Amino acid sequence: MPPTSNPTLRQRRLGAELRKLRERAGLTATGAAELLGVNQARISMVETGRTPISADRLRSMARLYDCSDDRLVDALAAMTGRRVRGWWEEYREHLPAALVDLAELEHHAVGVRAALILHIPALLQTTDHARALFQQVAPPIRQYEVEHRLTFRMKRQSILHREKPLSYSATIHEAALRMGFGGSVVVRGQLKHLLDMSELQHVTIKVVPFGADRFPSTGQSFDYVEGPIPQLDTVQLDTHHGGCGFLDAEAQLGKYRSVLDHMETCALSPDESRTFIQTLIRDM
Repeated sequence: MPPTSNPTLRQRRLGAELRKLRERAGLTATGAAELLGVNQARISMVETGRTPISADRLRSMARLYDCSDDRLVDALAAMTGRRVRGWWEEYREHLPAALVDLAELEHHAVGVRAALILHIPALLQTTDHARALFQQVAPPIRQYEVEHRLTFRMKRQSILHREKPLSYSATIHEAALRMGFGGSVVVRGQLKHLLDMSELQHVTIKVVPFGADRFPSTGQSFDYVEGPIPQLDTVQLDTHHGGCGFLDAEAQLGKYRSVLDHMETCALSPDESRTFIQTLIRDM
């Protein structure tokens, strides 16, 4: 398979996991290459995601690295082969690569747990609300860029409406619900949309009210994207410049799981959260 100069997040993650397996086996890239009968450059290209590999080759590498975790090997094997040309690929020339990688990450995920402090979750935003946000970006972006980002965001939401929808849980601070983006009509429509989405069996929305006696948060919004196995989970952080940051080290994953767990314990129940949102709408 030909190499690529711009590997996706998914391809880079596969390579990184193979590098971890090699290092745990105590092998250098040169040593692994000799045992596999390839040159060292080939190993490096695979581990940086620039050269795709087949599932059979991956299993051979896993055996060489003495990996006995069958679930991990199976999950990695499912990530092999050529890049999937999903709908998101058409946006690579128009949007930052990290945003496109996020859509691919969500497409392959089995679940997402989101923590929001000042914004409504992107996957739960209405078109009007999202447009209002993009029109207030600083520095301003051109109208055609607004429309690119808007259609992209709406297409991302398809994972909540497909035949086998993503399991989605959002813990949202009251501050995000009270933001006036777009004016009262847009805000009311957004809050009603949250109520509608909360009725879906695979969507859970919990609100952390101002009156909560504790709030163990990093102060930053993030998504915890669940892979087919915990080792392949990913944390996606919103950055101040509007892009995405991705974390996947074991210690980092543990930290953000803990933050989510604590946030959920100090939030209202799903039913209480629905009542809370209905009260906000009634008082507008």
